Amino acid sequence: MWAEDPACYLTDEEIGIPPSPRSSLPSPKEEQGESPLSPNLQLVAWEITKRCNLSCAHCRASADDTICEGELSTEECFRVIDEIAAIGKPILILTGGEPLLRPDVFEIGKYAASRGLRVVLGTNGTLITPKTAEAIKSVPIARIGVSLDFPSEELQDRFRGKAGAFAAAIAGIGEARRAGIPVQINSTITRMNAPHLDRLLTLALDLGAVAFHPFMLVPTGRGRGLAEAELPAEEYERILNWVYEKQRELGDRIFFKPTDAPHYQRIVAQRGAHSTPVRRGHPGTLNALSRGCLAGIGFAFISHTGRVQGCGYLDVEAGNVRREPFARIWAHSPLFRHLRDLALLKGKCGACEFKRLCGGCRARAYERTGDYLESEPYCIYEPRAARVPIRDSGEK
Repeated sequence: MWAEDPACYLTDEEIGIPPSPRSSLPSPKEEQGESPLSPNLQLVAWEITKRCNLSCAHCRASADDTICEGELSTEECFRVIDEIAAIGKPILILTGGEPLLRPDVFEIGKYAASRGLRVVLGTNGTLITPKTAEAIKSVPIARIGVSLDFPSEELQDRFRGKAGAFAAAIAGIGEARRAGIPVQINSTITRMNAPHLDRLLTLALDLGAVAFHPFMLVPTGRGRGLAEAELPAEEYERILNWVYEKQRELGDRIFFKPTDAPHYQRIVAQRGAHSTPVRRGHPGTLNALSRGCLAGIGFAFISHTGRVQGCGYLDVEAGNVRREPFARIWAHSPLFRHLRDLALLKGKCGACEFKRLCGGCRARAYERTGDYLESEPYCIYEPRAARVPIRDSGEK
């Protein structure tokens, strides 16, 4: 399953944020959040099936190997693709569940590609045979994202709920690479695997991955059972700084993007003012840093039954493509309008000078408080506006 915050693909210009020097802090007007962000659809993650051959501990969809009722038909998928293409030419992520379990996955992918969409595939990698790899390449699929959370067979199989999952994923990655398909490694970070980050990165490099994405756990779906495995905010901050250092160290060897961690953009801005910038990528490519939280701004999620959300983790419905066109939902959904209006952000996110750059994880705020406009619970940064001035000890 592809986690739904791949903001790594976009530049600020692509999502409607005016260009500015990377190392600069937001302007006073930006700090106040006076103007809503302009919607510019660049990414759609589509759960084309909820069925999966694994039973992963963190799964947002609580997917299993059960045939689900109510999945959008092939014809409905084509119609939705037409509606998406009428808005723009975003990257379309075919995900699940395990999308390779859907018999018409390549038919859907080819239709999307014919309409000018860049298609990527989020998969657990276990079903990729030489024949499947050639079919993926023929779509064409621009990249596949494969989930590996541990660098060892025993730990990966336990986390993914099936013996042999690690070996099958490694084999699938090999088949994809032999077919000339770029591979991205996704790793959901918890207390259980945080100590293995260096080994995971080494594994990604050894496998020839073009990108390594540590996903910061959002406890939704089956992932609610991992609440005790969530990292404390201080550890998130340490890991995000580790990513920054590794990107500077490795340069073009591999692209890093912490996902479901919008405050990484704040770290890049803070540290970029005093060091060599991490690379951003180029407009329209699959590797670029952008704003932190893109939910409802440059990104949307569609479920297997047509439910539209800001992202897969933000369990609030914006509409359903079976009831109304996607374009109408994208333009007029109250949820999306709220997400684009930074003046509505509450708590320290609302007061933060980095809110146009970061925005906090709206899904994590919703899971913690029931309010998607509340503060990001896993950010330790204190906004300038919230700091209490220290008085001179000699002051009378």
